[in-house]
Amino acid sequence: MNWPNRLSILRVLMIPFIVLTLYLPGAGAAALALFVLACVTDWLDGWMARRYHIVTNFGKFLDPVADKLLVLSTVIALCGRGDFPAWACVIFLMRELAVDGLRLVAVEQGRVIAAGKLGKIKTTLQMLMVISLLLAGCGLELGVVPWVLTALALLMTVYSGVDYFARNRAVLGGAK
Repeated sequence: MNWPNRLSILRVLMIPFIVLTLYLPGAGAAALALFVLACVTDWLDGWMARRYHIVTNFGKFLDPVADKLLVLSTVIALCGRGDFPAWACVIFLMRELAVDGLRLVAVEQGRVIAAGKLGKIKTTLQMLMVISLLLAGCGLELGVVPWVLTALALLMTVYSGVDYFARNRAVLGGAK
């Protein structure tokens, strides 16, 4: 197994610790630090894969799944604490499940659909949104920044999801 894939697996393994620290009194800074570290592994695994030409089909599948698990788990935990609106969480979940469903159909056809540029922008906005919410939870006064980032993340989530299906509509028709 190559290092980028190991970093993606590490990101997944960090998720329970991030969620746990969100529910421990006074551990908001630890949750923030762990989440930021997980985000760094996302950047690092992509950089390493491209830099050293070790992009694999497994990595193309694992990396976006790890990102989704990281963001969605943290957002669900924030929602459970009352720090994030449930309706926004549902929009994030719906998009991710729909895109993953499309990816599974593609795999059955022998295709691997890697994350696109818009999906990467979406993930970055979602991660920045979560970081801003975690910072606000630590007592840092950010004003409207978390909610502006939430709005941008929601818009990009919907837009990138629609684009994803439009670009890969042949998968739904079963054509190779």
